Amino acid sequence: MSQPTPDWDAIVVGGGHNGLVCGAYLARSGMRTLILERRPTVGGALATAEIVPGARIPVYAHTVGRLRGSIARDLGLAADGLRLVQPAARATSLRPDGPAITLWADPTRTAADLAPISRRDAAAWPGVDAEVRTLGGVLSRLMSITPPDPSAAVPGDILAALRIGMHLRGLDETDARSLLRVLPQPIADFLEDRLETDALRAMIAVRGIRYSSMGPHSAGTTQVMLADSAGNDGGAAGETVYVRGAPGALAAALASAVRRAGAEIRTGSEVTRVRSAGGRATGVVFRNGEELSAPVVVSGLDPRSTLLDLVDPEDLGPRLGWQAGNLRQSGVTAKVDLALSELPAFTGLTGDDAAMRLRGRLVVAPSVRYLDVAHDAAKYGRMSDQPWLEATIPSLVDPLLVDGAAASGVRHVMSILVQAAPRILRDDDWATARDVLVERTMATLETVAPGIGRLVVARQVHTPEDLERDLGISGGHPLHGEPGLDQWFAWRPLLGFARYRMPLDGLYLCGSGAHPGGGVTGVPGRNAAREVIADRKRS
Repeated sequence: MSQPTPDWDAIVVGGGHNGLVCGAYLARSGMRTLILERRPTVGGALATAEIVPGARIPVYAHTVGRLRGSIARDLGLAADGLRLVQPAARATSLRPDGPAITLWADPTRTAADLAPISRRDAAAWPGVDAEVRTLGGVLSRLMSITPPDPSAAVPGDILAALRIGMHLRGLDETDARSLLRVLPQPIADFLEDRLETDALRAMIAVRGIRYSSMGPHSAGTTQVMLADSAGNDGGAAGETVYVRGAPGALAAALASAVRRAGAEIRTGSEVTRVRSAGGRATGVVFRNGEELSAPVVVSGLDPRSTLLDLVDPEDLGPRLGWQAGNLRQSGVTAKVDLALSELPAFTGLTGDDAAMRLRGRLVVAPSVRYLDVAHDAAKYGRMSDQPWLEATIPSLVDPLLVDGAAASGVRHVMSILVQAAPRILRDDDWATARDVLVERTMATLETVAPGIGRLVVARQVHTPEDLERDLGISGGHPLHGEPGLDQWFAWRPLLGFARYRMPLDGLYLCGSGAHPGGGVTGVPGRNAAREVIADRKRS
């Protein structure tokens, strides 16, 4: 007897940026694809909101420098209105007791700026930048492939490993040895070997621990920093790219590309279970009891939610259920957004190009020890008395963000990542700790921007608890899981499941909890779609 035709060829659960990317590629391959999103809008961490009437600000992610250009070109995002802005200043370290340090897109300009602070660092900078670009290029290749399964190698895995080996052979012997040595290295040690200025080391070290529960002396954080430079023009300074219209405009462009490819998006549609029969996925069940059938289900949710909430425990089994429950997914990153009546005056930042230096990421982390102290507090379940901050003032790059806010007296908006703020507080809860978070954030800002508190017209706060509730991410971890070496490459999210295929045949993972990890790259979504399409051709 003939089987009934399924409702869809593929259903993607979750309309974050990776779910949208995956759905677009599936639809482009000819699959009838449906994307389901629990929230009223798609985009997840790319959300943009009004902080006061007429003033918009990024809610979670404030830059998109890691978005792969190849994905934007494949999906034709420029035709869907995507406009990216890349300022010349990549990052500026704001210090209470010294001149600001700016890292520019041009390494030569950075070296010239460093000369008055450290002649040694000025001389070393071009070499450090070139090294990071070289090693980041190797990681970019690793991030684009499907990881091999060390426990069950197949010919395709062997070929992938050979390709990696061939690329490594293209490095000179010193670079090849350096890559193998630095991947497990703490970022503090990597930088101490190359640079002498503590504030300079700290502002780069931030990229090895941002969004994670790790500190600058944690093993594997050099790999995290290098991955942040992979597939983009970041180098040692890091990449800083804004979306014209804030990150929500990227979500809108992706949604447009999805529909143009022929897929359908349904918002306000919460999936509670993946249907299964005979060990394979057969569709999804909604909270209201409605069901849809499909031979392929792709989850853009985090791995713990996917395995423990969507998959039947009988299909999962006790061992895998135990492993999924022990994934390290506890977030420590909060967000404070400010609407300001004026542009603040920052210490150590003067001259005609001061406003230009403020267009990049603004880092408040005066030393590596400062980062260590903040990490230690979070490690024991406490908010740091002096959190380290990464902020942007997107209205400097895109004045239209505040174009309609004159009546509210707002001329600028400021987006601030606050770390460390653990999801589970040892002696408090977020219902009462929100005000403490704001107080400590503002006190830290006052050390580098005296009087900024008097400029605040409005503010909004997003704790790790909010992230867990609003975006449905277990533990409120922005990366869907720690990026440490034990949850990286062939071990992400778990050993044996790094190839995007989950324990049910026909169930795949495409979110940031899959290889190569978090950040607004789109790579997990593209890679997962590639594996779905390959499996479909083989079936």
